[in-house]
Amino acid sequence: MIFVTVGSQKFQFNRLLKRIDELIEEGVITEEVFAQTGASDYIPKRYSYKPFLDRNSFAEKISECDKVITHGGTGVIIGSVKKGKKVLAVPRYAKYGEHVDDHQLQLLKQFDELRIIVACYELEELENKYKELCETQLNPYKSSTNELIESIDQFIQSNIKE
Repeated sequence: MIFVTVGSQKFQFNRLLKRIDELIEEGVITEEVFAQTGASDYIPKRYSYKPFLDRNSFAEKISECDKVITHGGTGVIIGSVKKGKKVLAVPRYAKYGEHVDDHQLQLLKQFDELRIIVACYELEELENKYKELCETQLNPYKSSTNELIESIDQFIQSNIKE
């Protein structure tokens, strides 16, 4: 199953939801698709959806799917790759009224360079990027949290005055 999520903020992402519908109609996507559509007003025709999911339902969808197609939100990307899901991420753009700025573009470039996701910068590329997602072995996500905590702890320990 493919889980499509566009976040829960006040911004629509109709372009992505519509393009998913088109790829299903064209036979490019043949898997079951479920979407969390957020504030978008586009109504999917060829896949199941719900505007908003509570935390538990969202976690269930992530667990059930093999692939996540999402906006460029850090939380869903990190949460998905930590669970070993293949992620295809599309940034929201301010010029389409999808966000206030283009910060998701910079974020996706970083994840893309690490090869932990497949990034799709323009929706015209979505078909090819979806095929790439299906065919490519991505790098596993490695958290540096433990190293950061250890480094902070060492710093604190070395600066404690007795």
